[in-house]
Amino acid sequence: MNLIILAASGRTGLALTRQALRRGHLVTAIARDPERIAVPDSDRLRKVVGDVNDPASIAAVIDAESVVLSGLGTDRAGGLLAGAKAVVAAGPRRIIWLGAYGTGESTAAAGEASGVLAKLLGDRLGDKVEADDAILVAGGTVFHAGLLADGPESPGRRTVGLDSAPPFDLGTTVTRETVAAAMLDEAETPRFLGVVALPLTE
Repeated sequence: MNLIILAASGRTGLALTRQALRRGHLVTAIARDPERIAVPDSDRLRKVVGDVNDPASIAAVIDAESVVLSGLGTDRAGGLLAGAKAVVAAGPRRIIWLGAYGTGESTAAAGEASGVLAKLLGDRLGDKVEADDAILVAGGTVFHAGLLADGPESPGRRTVGLDSAPPFDLGTTVTRETVAAAMLDEAETPRFLGVVALPLTE
């Protein structure tokens, strides 16, 4: 499968890129500075320059057959919505987007912890929710992950929909490797088209 990884130089983007290559996919990894995509060279890997604030740079890489996986983060307000708009406008076949549990559509399922998360995100919350909504309207899948951590993929991981979501526990984390594996599972075998999914650990 030909996969496009957005924000491939970030920690989640790197996990997506490494795992996609291990699974045998062809990968186009997009970053503002491709030199920061710290993954060994491969004949199945292409590193390209792209910036979500320059939609033309995103459109130059994505076509109607593309499957896009985004590891884009929330370092500043406006970046996520700009990215979502740029990817949707490029018209890929599928979009698999990284969001945060306790925001937007998963607020009610998360419970009281969603209020804490809203305070932590501040002015970035609206940007995150609008970006998620844009992806969902386009038929994409949004993964609402809990607090992210480094570490290996969880051997007992599973992915559920909002109807099976547990309350958000601020004392637990999910590794980026686990989230990346769940997103790649969805790329290979779609189960959550147009809805929010949660990657969970046991």
